[in-house]
Amino acid sequence: MPVAASLLIAGTTSDAGKTVVVTALCRAFARRGLKVAPFKAQNMSNNSMVVSNPGSPGDPGVPGTPAGSDGTGEIGRAQWIQAVAAGAAPEPAMNPVLLKPGGDRRSHVVVMGQPAGAVSSRDFVDGRAHLAEAAFAAYDDLASRHDLVICEGAGSPTEINLRASDYVNMGLARHGDMPVVVVGDIDRGGVFAALYGTVALLEAADQRLLAGFVLNKFRGDASLLTPGLRELEALSGRPTLGVFPWHPDLWLDSEDALAVPASGGAASAGAVTAALRVAVIRLPRISNFTDVDALGLEPDVELRFVTEPRDLAGADLVVVPGTRATLDDLAWLRARGLDRAISTHVKRGGAVLGICGGCQMLGREIADPDGTEGRPGARIDGLGLLGLTTRFAADKALRLPAGREFGEDVTGYEIHHGRITRGDDDEFIGGARRGRVFGTMWHGTLESDGFRSAFLAEVARGGGAGAAGDGRAGWVREASGVSFGRAREARLDLLADLAEEHLDLDALLGLAQAGAPAMPLLEPGASR
Repeated sequence: MPVAASLLIAGTTSDAGKTVVVTALCRAFARRGLKVAPFKAQNMSNNSMVVSNPGSPGDPGVPGTPAGSDGTGEIGRAQWIQAVAAGAAPEPAMNPVLLKPGGDRRSHVVVMGQPAGAVSSRDFVDGRAHLAEAAFAAYDDLASRHDLVICEGAGSPTEINLRASDYVNMGLARHGDMPVVVVGDIDRGGVFAALYGTVALLEAADQRLLAGFVLNKFRGDASLLTPGLRELEALSGRPTLGVFPWHPDLWLDSEDALAVPASGGAASAGAVTAALRVAVIRLPRISNFTDVDALGLEPDVELRFVTEPRDLAGADLVVVPGTRATLDDLAWLRARGLDRAISTHVKRGGAVLGICGGCQMLGREIADPDGTEGRPGARIDGLGLLGLTTRFAADKALRLPAGREFGEDVTGYEIHHGRITRGDDDEFIGGARRGRVFGTMWHGTLESDGFRSAFLAEVARGGGAGAAGDGRAGWVREASGVSFGRAREARLDLLADLAEEHLDLDALLGLAQAGAPAMPLLEPGASR
């Protein structure tokens, strides 16, 4: 039986701030000396990470673990960063079920880090009992090995149309008899109604576990909220355990592609004089877009997500990122004329970096013999900017590779069904290079500071489209000294500092340890 204290952080909506609050609590309670584990029973995200499988054959910590072995597994990026915040080794049990959308009605399933078929939208109503069993077993295992398990819900706990098959919100809370705290995003408006309604629509057994609220993304004088918070407590019988502020320096590895701007986007902080201009293609099924996060920290890099050919004008570097559906997104790219815009960019001397699915698109041909991408027997021409060819296979490659490029150490991770053959191009980490066109199957390489600096110096030295257009061709870029790892740690500490200041951590820990106190029941849910 579980022995750890447990707490479930739910939300009034998706993107209400559950991930931020859980991450903050993981770091804050870890700093108090507790052995903390994050947990999300089911995550739906195309932003994932490769992790080592504890207790698997061989040495799972060795980079380059062969594909298909038990040495590695795949979990949501959010749970990975929460584990980092907690000072815990990320493992599949922290996100036992990962759904990777392949379209509007179908998702690929990862169970305990390994591919496990697919589910349709109908399966959200029935047919998920085996996933619930896997999730509950993973939670029980974590709870037996930690002092505190901080769980993250998904969407809203009051999806009453899906309650019968729920195992990530109130279904999980009931399994672990754990108290629930609901986060509401005050920046969206209507937060008091959303919080009260979240309680009132729940059936009585669920209401008994819902023990408090947290408001997120507040701007301004928190004292102005006092009358509303008092009335909310009087009406619901539940206290607000903190008001988490909006802060300009908060940043987390996002799990939701909806968080990526459809076009435009802010330039990175700092000076933009003689900036390198980077345009990232915002593919419809973009995945692992955190690959470019490190570029956004560079003071002389202007980073934008783009969707139109005209948005590539003046760019020094175009990034074609990963995608969950390479063939569909390649068709989208062509339909918008972005294929021609990228080719024009290269002819003008601009640099291109393709990552995973983006790397495959840059090649000569993509084959899907068994229908892994939904087109059995298809052979599709790529953009032809690299000579490599791709062949999809049913088994997924999961690796933690390491190597050297531009004289610098570089690490990354691989998650893909496509197998590439390099052809006549020059070697490049996890892929190929032809002149100023680079392709790699490794995600996360730009987080290696030395490699990132050397790669950006190569882009600047060649005089890309932007540089050639304003007289900066051949610009020698000096290393910025930015450390991505230190920046991430600083922001995790900032989250914990904000939690210490603005959340009632003692009350939250007391809830986790003692369970939900007696709670009043609200209509209409109380009658159910």
